[in-house]
Amino acid sequence: MAQSPAACWTLTDGRAGNVRQVRALAIAMGFADAREVALQPRAPWRWAAPRVVPGSAHAFAGFAELIQTPPLLAIGCGRQAALATRQLRARGARVVQILDPRASTASWDVVIAPEHDALAGDNVITLVGSLHPVDDAWLAQARNDYSILAPLAAPRTTLLLGGPSEHIGAYDTAALARDLQRLASRVRAEGGSLLATTSRRTSADWAQALRTQCGDVPGLRWFAPATASGDDSDNPYPGMLAWADRIVCTGDSVNMLSEACATRVPVFVLGGDAVRGKLQRLHEALHRLGRVRAFDDALASFEVEPLRETARVAAEARARLGL
Repeated sequence: MAQSPAACWTLTDGRAGNVRQVRALAIAMGFADAREVALQPRAPWRWAAPRVVPGSAHAFAGFAELIQTPPLLAIGCGRQAALATRQLRARGARVVQILDPRASTASWDVVIAPEHDALAGDNVITLVGSLHPVDDAWLAQARNDYSILAPLAAPRTTLLLGGPSEHIGAYDTAALARDLQRLASRVRAEGGSLLATTSRRTSADWAQALRTQCGDVPGLRWFAPATASGDDSDNPYPGMLAWADRIVCTGDSVNMLSEACATRVPVFVLGGDAVRGKLQRLHEALHRLGRVRAFDDALASFEVEPLRETARVAAEARARLGL
């Protein structure tokens, strides 16, 4: 008996940022039970992705067998996933690709790309920042799940620390250390708390700067595993967003900025004036929307409107696919 096709698959290379985006979109589109497919790219096809070259059916371990029964809908994120979703479309699946696939968008039914990528096409949906799950319900659940943070003294300043990047090359460890010293002084003066988390992109010297400059500040510090395979299941990041009275974020990460800006508190950017390239266009958009301000010693509060694009994008994708 032929196996019935699954309703939805999500496909990524396993990178946390890509996984987070496909999950968020699948849930927002009504596919909370989507099957998650972690692709295992093989050489030489991984180098050519998303281009289809001879033998591409074997680009991912076990994938040739898996796609014998394709899903009704496939959602992919990242360049490797773009090759997989192309193959699934050829087998009859409807496909949505998140992020610029770096190929003609005609190979996918819908392509979702951030505005700062400047991608255009009849089947392209753009958004400010990235897709994510952060909304009022998500924040309320996080406050409940991490109620242990409630006793920390207010104002609670949440610090999201990324890492060095070609897009913020001029913002080095010395500049970060100076800003962290200023931030620590402000929190101490207010009698508040500092809730800080690093990411897997945080370099050892940036993590050390946090320890050195903020080690004696009341609050909570969490350091990401040193390797991609490390377990970060105990990361209190959701609680840090949910309990924050304000957020300070380095300017290197689209995902961190987008999720910080989805909360209802002010967001201050570290090293924003050093940002270059297409990431600079995102920063300019966030400033135009009044959603972020440059980090300073005052960290004065300002009124904000949460930036939440996922629900809108999901509704538009469903409409274009006729779901």
